[in-house]
Amino acid sequence: MKTYFYGLVFLCYTSLYAQTGVIKGQIVDEQSEIGLIGVTIELLDQETPIGVVSDEEGYYRLENVPIGRQTIRISYLGFETVTLPNIIVSSGKDALMDVRLKESFGQLDEVVVTYESRKDQPLNALTSVSAVQFGMEEVQRFSGGRSDIGRLASNFAGVSTTDDSRNDIVVRGNSPTGLLYRLEGVPIPNPNHFTSAGTAGGAVSSVNPNLLKNSDFFTSAFPSEYGNAIGGVFDLGFRSGNKDDYEFSLQVGAFTGVEALAEGPLGKNNGSFLIGARYSLIGLIGGAGITSATPNYSDVSMNIDFGTTKLGQLSLFGIFGTSNIDFLGEEFNEDDLFSSQDEDMFVSSDFGVLGLKHRIHFGKAIYLQSTLATAFSNDGIETDRYYNLDQPGERVIRYSEADNSENRYTFSTYLNSKLNSKATLRAGMLLERFNVKSLLRDREEQADNDGDGDPDLFTFRDTNEGLSILQPYLQSQYRLTEDLTLNAGLHGQYSSLNHQFVLEPRAGIKYRAGTAHTFSLGYGIHHQNISLPILFLNEMVNGELQQTNTDLDFVRSDHYVIGYDLRLSSAWRAKAEVYYQDISKAGVEAFPSSYSTLTEGADFSFDNDRVSLVNDGTGFNQGVELTLEKFFSEGYYGLLTASFFESKYTGSEGIERNSPFNNGYVTNLLAGREFKTGKNQQNVLFVDTRLSLAGGRYYTPVDLEASQESGYEVLLDDLAYSRQYEDYFRWDIKLGFKLNNVQKKQSHQFYIDFQNVTNRDNIFERRYNRLTDQVNEVYQNGFFPDVGYRFQF
Repeated sequence: MKTYFYGLVFLCYTSLYAQTGVIKGQIVDEQSEIGLIGVTIELLDQETPIGVVSDEEGYYRLENVPIGRQTIRISYLGFETVTLPNIIVSSGKDALMDVRLKESFGQLDEVVVTYESRKDQPLNALTSVSAVQFGMEEVQRFSGGRSDIGRLASNFAGVSTTDDSRNDIVVRGNSPTGLLYRLEGVPIPNPNHFTSAGTAGGAVSSVNPNLLKNSDFFTSAFPSEYGNAIGGVFDLGFRSGNKDDYEFSLQVGAFTGVEALAEGPLGKNNGSFLIGARYSLIGLIGGAGITSATPNYSDVSMNIDFGTTKLGQLSLFGIFGTSNIDFLGEEFNEDDLFSSQDEDMFVSSDFGVLGLKHRIHFGKAIYLQSTLATAFSNDGIETDRYYNLDQPGERVIRYSEADNSENRYTFSTYLNSKLNSKATLRAGMLLERFNVKSLLRDREEQADNDGDGDPDLFTFRDTNEGLSILQPYLQSQYRLTEDLTLNAGLHGQYSSLNHQFVLEPRAGIKYRAGTAHTFSLGYGIHHQNISLPILFLNEMVNGELQQTNTDLDFVRSDHYVIGYDLRLSSAWRAKAEVYYQDISKAGVEAFPSSYSTLTEGADFSFDNDRVSLVNDGTGFNQGVELTLEKFFSEGYYGLLTASFFESKYTGSEGIERNSPFNNGYVTNLLAGREFKTGKNQQNVLFVDTRLSLAGGRYYTPVDLEASQESGYEVLLDDLAYSRQYEDYFRWDIKLGFKLNNVQKKQSHQFYIDFQNVTNRDNIFERRYNRLTDQVNEVYQNGFFPDVGYRFQF
């Protein structure tokens, strides 16, 4: 203990001296993404001015930058000047800042517009509404976030994640299955640990935030290059490694696990490598009494940039993750969310994506980008049920089993052309080939037709199928005036499974009235195929198993959005958006019932008996979102978001009902403060806090009498989603400090994240317990401290 104490004292002492760092990156034209030579980059607010110019490929490097948050100004003749505040400079790692400059309207001879780069503006310049930019710093800064991009998204207006056990993202009342994940421009399967087929969330994200560059998150009316989604889009990108120096990072945390990361230069063409690996800390220490079921998970992520040659730019990227957990009845704890005293359940999942991206420029106005990728997602669950538990006649049988795998092969290509300073045109296509194998056997709610005394093990899915989805698109931007921009495009979608082809017009307009007011308007038609676990369900027809859902059409959603953004000052902004989504062609049963495919995706499984569906279901989502944000300045930041919405659906019975995602309202308050310490103010103490309050989820009540008679849970379908759980509340506080070492290029960061500090009992669900023969309440996670440490060198 004394050694540890003296070590901390030494670190604090050695970090009392002045130290400098590096800011570097690439400057490109926003429309053509060509590197700009001769751009001036200046470090502001310094007694001694520091400035450099970019090289022939647009790269720059600012050295001897003081430690802490810094501001740079980027200016170039004929382009709008950009100011970038709050760049975190440390002694352990170079600060990477890539910047896109917008050409001044009408190719003016001198710069006439100066603006401050803001992360509330998306990276995708062809976007008008309902989009926000996020980066690695936000993912790791916010308390309660567990360094998880899914949980980060819950802070954005219009997003709800009121399940502590999973990071599913509910966007404006849509099912989590309506979300599209993309990595480096191509769609990918569910990028989480502990997943199941068709879902979009999991217990822990397999996306390592330390490899992320700034990325976009869309909540509605997204541009034409995104398809096969009706809820939202997570458009992720990996940063390049350090092209000049070798850097390393070691990290440990309760949720992120044990991590090692390395990066550095590669080859002679200004290339680089970046690779990170993580393993579950709880898995390494064997649970250590923290949990009765030990989660084991690991992942490896990489981005290999081969640099620029005459044949263009080439990079290789990938993520590979695996996870497993065993829920044993003999180790049952009453606080367990997913286990039972009379069951042994064995859960595993794997995920991977590997892609090769190529870009080549033709002159200074056109480039072609193409990506070839392969991805897989596997999950399996085996459940053994104990009968006559702890009695002389105790026996065990295989009660259910699921084995799912999806392999997809993707080719994406688009041609981007800068027509002039006012107009950009992008045309492309995406081709995905899915190979799906799915086996599901279950005894739940089955009769004993073979007379062995047990419910029959019925095969609900036994699939080995393939399908292709083709998505051509055309997207354009035209700056009508310096303050008025029109984005418009057309997206197409074709499925080889049912030979359906749809066209989706998309359009958005943004008007900037002076420096303080911005108005936006967006519209788009969006389609998505029914979730594959529903599409490939088996039904017994004339004594044979048949797939009776494969002819279902795409679900359709028409998006309408109006937005207003008010810049209150250089550090404050307010934003409001009003939206409406009209949903049609959802899958419902051919006879009167309350079921709709719009209700799927709320947990790890899908209904396994919804067959012979028809596309007669409808629904809508409507609401208003409010955001008040204080950008980080003067040592603190603040973010207040409030969403008030309604999510309804109608099944084949014709009754309008609440969807399970109709929380009604979601509010988040985040705030943080940094305190500089040390002789030269190069170290930082920080505190972040987050308050979340949301309406409870709607659920279907249990028919207790029918459940007691049958021995399994029976729900009152005629009262589907008629009851609402109590409101969700959670308060998190994160404390920590950062030390920059003077003697070596090193930095240290410690934090402790107190999650659910009030130990609030937020309800997880009310469900029938076959052992107590009653409906029991199960609660979500209570108070939990997440402790972490990072060492960069």
